[in-house]
Amino acid sequence: MEDWQHGGFGLYIHWPFCQAKCPYCDFNSHVVAQIDQKAWETAYLSEIERIGYETEGRVLRSVFFGGGTPSLMNPDVVDAILTKVRATWPIANNIEVTLEANPTSVEAKRFAGYRDAGVNRVSMGIQALNDADLKALGRLHNANEAMQAFDIARSIFDRVSFDLIYARQDQSVAAWEAELRQALGLAVDHLSLYQLTIEDGTAFGDRYAAGKLCGLPDEDAAADMYAVTQDVCGEAGFSAYEVSNHARSGCESVHNKIYWKYGDYAGIGPGAHGRLTLGGKRYATEAPLAPTAWLSQVRETGNGESNREELYRTDQFVEFLLMGMRLREGVMLSRFAEIKSEVYSRKIKSLTDLGLVETDDGLLRLTERGSPVLNAVLREILSA
Repeated sequence: MEDWQHGGFGLYIHWPFCQAKCPYCDFNSHVVAQIDQKAWETAYLSEIERIGYETEGRVLRSVFFGGGTPSLMNPDVVDAILTKVRATWPIANNIEVTLEANPTSVEAKRFAGYRDAGVNRVSMGIQALNDADLKALGRLHNANEAMQAFDIARSIFDRVSFDLIYARQDQSVAAWEAELRQALGLAVDHLSLYQLTIEDGTAFGDRYAAGKLCGLPDEDAAADMYAVTQDVCGEAGFSAYEVSNHARSGCESVHNKIYWKYGDYAGIGPGAHGRLTLGGKRYATEAPLAPTAWLSQVRETGNGESNREELYRTDQFVEFLLMGMRLREGVMLSRFAEIKSEVYSRKIKSLTDLGLVETDDGLLRLTERGSPVLNAVLREILSA
């Protein structure tokens, strides 16, 4: 059994286009006047064929259309892609096929088309449940439009997730708790709840550097919001299976767990990353960020990658911990002998004594006390 099989194999498809660029977003997304969807379909199909040749015979457990705003894709493009996927790999009986959507790009006919193509899960970028905060976040929809879109989604799909951002400007702990309880009253089976982070190179990053992004909660208030998130979601049966993701039992995101359990995944599209084990070696793959550059490269060379780099054992070990320790279940100690070496054992013993991690049933995982300080725990382990 190769190590990647502990996590499985998935496919990520990046659609780089949005209707507008959100001020907090550092994803590879672009606003353009026109999109030649047929040209993009042809490029995606070409890349699927290329990757399929290298990974022939693997059982595909998930497909994830991310972005950008994949709900701007024509349903017939999604249908062509998924038809090609089914012809390329053996498909798991319970394959998860997720498409990200924004409320501004939702209508029933379009969503029915995605369902008919094979999409069985939708992840909606709602982000806030009140108009003032949606406007501050640069979103194009209002709260009523978000609820209408959510109703459409859950009338068509059995599995619907949505995202919210907390620790927003001028948000109190009490206001976040009320909003979270409202969200849980709506939720189907999964919520992704992210603390607002200010990233360099974004509009928010520029405003923050200029001292013009006011009203952000301080560290104590943000920590209280994190604690409230865990408590309220847990009470509602949406336990945190990962730092920022909450789900009913059995409804965790299959695709994201492939990442966190350090499986293999092919990344297709502008800026897409992948991890592939081929010939006993593990590789990190990257693609050009610019949509036109990626599209031209696929057309001209038949290969959408800009870089493929072998990951050596030390690199894999670091990634394994960075990804796997985000999961509530933790990581399997047996997968990497390094983690059982004397130097790492001392670090883990020290963190165990502090009540930040625990080892049980061959797993290393964070405790409730350790979860809010994940980055500090990882720094301590990896400093060995």
